[in-house]
Amino acid sequence: MTPLLEVDGLCRHFTVPSRSEPLKVIDDLSFAVNEGEFVTIVGPSGSGKSTLLNMLAQIDRPTAGSVKMSGETILETGTAVLQPGWQCRIGYVTQDDNLLPWRRLEDNVLLPLRAQNKLDAGARERVATLLAACGLGGFERFYPHELSGGMRKRASLVRTLAYDPPVILMDEPFGALDALTRVQLQRDLLGLWSLKQKTILFVTHDITEAIALGDRVLVLSRAPARVCAEYRVTLPRPRDIDSLVTQPAFVDLFGRIRNDLT
Repeated sequence: MTPLLEVDGLCRHFTVPSRSEPLKVIDDLSFAVNEGEFVTIVGPSGSGKSTLLNMLAQIDRPTAGSVKMSGETILETGTAVLQPGWQCRIGYVTQDDNLLPWRRLEDNVLLPLRAQNKLDAGARERVATLLAACGLGGFERFYPHELSGGMRKRASLVRTLAYDPPVILMDEPFGALDALTRVQLQRDLLGLWSLKQKTILFVTHDITEAIALGDRVLVLSRAPARVCAEYRVTLPRPRDIDSLVTQPAFVDLFGRIRNDLT
């Protein structure tokens, strides 16, 4: 079976005026993601996790290597023009919610569908289902400043899911939230993911979060980043995040990943 997403020998080197040689942030990084798979990525600070997602989202161009989707090369060194989101097939949830302050919640969520001229009755029904599933039903007419940080994060996630991209990239979306809100959003994300089993690549610095959410955990080395370890998460779904940390399989996996990062 052809993986949905293939990263082959990806490199990103930056020219720094104070250095005689390029700064190598990512070098010869390769992995593959299957359709419907939830893959989490952990790595030391500065290991190029966000740089990796920026290249996959076609916000940045690689120094070398290639990215394929369903066997088709969508990005390589010689790519003439970047296509952010690559034909609306790659969604990107960043650390900021990026909601437009002058638009109500519902209008923010529907914006990508309007831009693609895909706002029909079926799309509105899908959005209503997603909003209800993550506790935002009844808040459709609220402005972003009237919502909590957690609610804005949920809205950002629903906005990406609403236009139904095959691949969703997530760059530490819950990193700035308090512990209780973070756990609730993890539950919400798992609930939303279970509705359609989207292919997700989720970057985090939190080992517990990586294990709780993922089917598989990729561990990046220090820069220049490569995949230095890979673990299949065999804990059954659905997962109770509160009790997960007491399970022997979780404790064992947590220890192995922590050792890889030290």
